[in-house]
Amino acid sequence: MGSGRLSGKVAVVTGGTRGIGLAAARAMLAEGADVVIASRKPDGVEAARSELEAARESGWGRLVGMAAHVGEAAACEALIAKAEAEFGAVDVLVNNAGTNPFFGPLAQISEAAFDKTFETNLKSAWRLSLRVAKRLIADKRGGSIINVASVLGQRAAPFQGAYGMTKAAMISMTQTLSVELGGAGIRVNAIAPGLIDTKLAAAITASDAMTKAFTDRTGLRRVGRPDEVAPLIVFLAADESSYLTGATLPCDGGYLAM
Repeated sequence: MGSGRLSGKVAVVTGGTRGIGLAAARAMLAEGADVVIASRKPDGVEAARSELEAARESGWGRLVGMAAHVGEAAACEALIAKAEAEFGAVDVLVNNAGTNPFFGPLAQISEAAFDKTFETNLKSAWRLSLRVAKRLIADKRGGSIINVASVLGQRAAPFQGAYGMTKAAMISMTQTLSVELGGAGIRVNAIAPGLIDTKLAAAITASDAMTKAFTDRTGLRRVGRPDEVAPLIVFLAADESSYLTGATLPCDGGYLAM
């Protein structure tokens, strides 16, 4: 049971049906936030919604699920409109949706896979952030935008080059929007997870050799869990981080320190 740190807040979580997104949705619900989870496949949304409702405890916020392919502009608009219709204006946006359709040398990626990576990972976050910010500014209300980046946006990303490029651009976008929106009381921060045990990371975690190559570069020498990232998202959504903006906070087991 949470302490109600997010009571009265409305949060939208993209990629909210598994991994970091699902863990973040659960943590925010437990802290009293009303949450809209979104993902591309309707069956995935319903499965996640059912899982979260089954875990519900006293004090949890309300939950809505929506199928939305955030790589498409119309879906981004529909998602925020749905959240507003259900709960009012969005206070917290978690840009977590991500894809990595190609694992291999950057010189070998197809243009289609390159475009898909940027549409889903970066352009969706840009579209959603501006849509949420526009409403918050009109309502003269502050808010929090949280971008889920990656340590691969801060270091070379062999065999995951396009993915790393999107995360580097997301960190740059975070810094720029934090300056441009700060006067309106809208905070924009990012987190940079390391190797977390999610479906997206399966290309690495399925191989003991590749996993070891990564974890040998971390202080904690292990893979992280989604529930170890979620509390950082709650912190950035909560009022206790009210003087924090433009930051990229690592959650990487010490990877960036090596």
